[in-house]
Amino acid sequence: MTKLVVHKILNIAVVFTTAMFFSCKNNPKEVRDFLADKNLPIGEAYNIDHKHTEAGKVNIKMQAPVMLDFSNRENHPYSEFPKGIRIVTINEENDSTTIEGNYAKTYAKTNVSEIRGNVVVHNYANKRILKAEEMYWDQKTDYFFTEKKFTFYTATDTIYGTGFEATKDLKKWWVKNQSGTIQIKE
Repeated sequence: MTKLVVHKILNIAVVFTTAMFFSCKNNPKEVRDFLADKNLPIGEAYNIDHKHTEAGKVNIKMQAPVMLDFSNRENHPYSEFPKGIRIVTINEENDSTTIEGNYAKTYAKTNVSEIRGNVVVHNYANKRILKAEEMYWDQKTDYFFTEKKFTFYTATDTIYGTGFEATKDLKKWWVKNQSGTIQIKE
């Protein structure tokens, strides 16, 4: 009799296991929607060291400890860098500009990045450094802007203020409210 009970229990287990495997379906859209509803990323990447090339020449280098991919958002898909980011852009003359921050979020539809926490933009060729707590970067137009406090260093000047706009290479810039020492050529 015990063999019969064990045999029946084993058969029931096999039937339930088989039913479980065939009843589960992973529709990719349903999974993405579930993750979006729960505000979970669709993907995660660690220790990123990305290089973008154009015509065989590296023009962008990006490093980040963590990237969370929220491209499953219908209205505003984005990538998040919760532990910071470092981006080096290199132009045709091999001049580089470095952008660093403790946190970043890049929106896919608009190509605008929000960078926060100890943001530093450094153009080595022009010896210019921009520091702020928050910066926005329009990647389509290669344009930086902030409405927060900033410090801008040139080879001869230190400018403090609130509200700053500049081209990515920091060659052209506009200041809204400023103070500091500025040398003017007569």
